[in-house]
Amino acid sequence: MERGKTLICDGFAFIEGPRWYGGALWFSDMYDEAVYRVVPGTAPERVVAVPQQPSGLGWLPNGDLLIASMLDRQVLRYTGSKALLPYADLSAIAERRINDMLVDSQGRAWVGNFGFDLSEGEAVLPGTLARIDINGSVHAAAGDLLFANGMTLLNGGSVLVVAETYKGCLTAFDISSTSELINRRIWAVLPEGAVPDGICADTEGAIWAASPTTGSVLRLREGGAVLDSIETGRQAIACALGGPEGDTLFISSAVATKRQACRDALTSRIDAYRVSVPVA
Repeated sequence: MERGKTLICDGFAFIEGPRWYGGALWFSDMYDEAVYRVVPGTAPERVVAVPQQPSGLGWLPNGDLLIASMLDRQVLRYTGSKALLPYADLSAIAERRINDMLVDSQGRAWVGNFGFDLSEGEAVLPGTLARIDINGSVHAAAGDLLFANGMTLLNGGSVLVVAETYKGCLTAFDISSTSELINRRIWAVLPEGAVPDGICADTEGAIWAASPTTGSVLRLREGGAVLDSIETGRQAIACALGGPEGDTLFISSAVATKRQACRDALTSRIDAYRVSVPVA
């Protein structure tokens, strides 16, 4: 198919967690310490400041926004009043700073963490995925994940897939009737040199995975076959399907990852690409 590229926004420090919701694309600028919202074709709106670095975003069934606040390992709640409210404290479960998050249709939030601090010279160590139930209770959902990153749901929300960046694979779990993660398995191993960061799924059950090491965003089938790819020429950080017809793939990319370099350069951006299969 003919695939054009459209610039959605540019000039940010480091864009993470893009999500299409309510007719707009929402995202975190991790190093600008704020959450933004942009309707394609208009200027981005700075929604709320998150002083301890925002990452993953998701919405509760009542429309309240949840934000993963990385450095203090808190999930915050935003109701639209400009004041952030505490929602859940993950410091007893998350070994290091928290990262991406997925909020499902039942209002459960699934939150990963780094597992180790590379900037402090720590060895690569696995981390624990947390689950926050709709009543605010916090649980350890799965351990031994090597840098749990983006997440998506398959099979009508009954399967959770987690990107393990430092393992170079997508790992799947069935979600039991009691919200336990069971039947852990490798869903796909990425091609040599590629690693998954942000991910999203489409209606055919394929997963798009952004790979910062190769600058590509790969459409994968279960088992690892590559069905499609988009080359960004930059570090591909995260992706989200959305748009009015659900067939727009939004890709955030960067040319640096360290905080000061990103804040100095302000070259993180989001581009949009038309794809053939819409969002799940």
